[in-house]
Amino acid sequence: MKCPACGVEMVENDFGGVKVDVCSNGCKGIWFDWFELSKLDETCEGAGTALKDALAAPRVADENRGPISCPKCGIPMHIHKYRHSKQVSVDECYQCAGFFLDSGELKAIRDCFMSEEEISAYVDSIARTVPSYQQAVRQNQEQQARIRPGALRGYHQFLRLMDSLC
Repeated sequence: MKCPACGVEMVENDFGGVKVDVCSNGCKGIWFDWFELSKLDETCEGAGTALKDALAAPRVADENRGPISCPKCGIPMHIHKYRHSKQVSVDECYQCAGFFLDSGELKAIRDCFMSEEEISAYVDSIARTVPSYQQAVRQNQEQQARIRPGALRGYHQFLRLMDSLC
């Protein structure tokens, strides 16, 4: 397979049980087929000399490169922030779910990996800055305050009755 960034033939490498394609003789970019990146995005995942070499490659992202096409499907790839690392943009194919990382981006993802709790807190912090979100929260709180406690008690009694019948 040809590297989508520089056109050099990519070489398959084993990153500790996960086989990926690396542009070893060119830009040092890495191609991950569907689900492979999720098996290597944390520092505790993967092993071997090939992974160690890939992590040692300096981060090189050519801002002028522009969009690239998927080396498998040939369609334009989409650039977005990686889900678990808000500091790294990745190229993703929405057809085959493959990812292309420029040199050094795997290390950056692993170094900045966010847990599910951190992702939730990050999303909440962004959402709180959106005026329509703040308005929806206030409306929800007002609705909660208007609900009579007795109405909820009756609803919960109904649910318990239904559970006992089943």
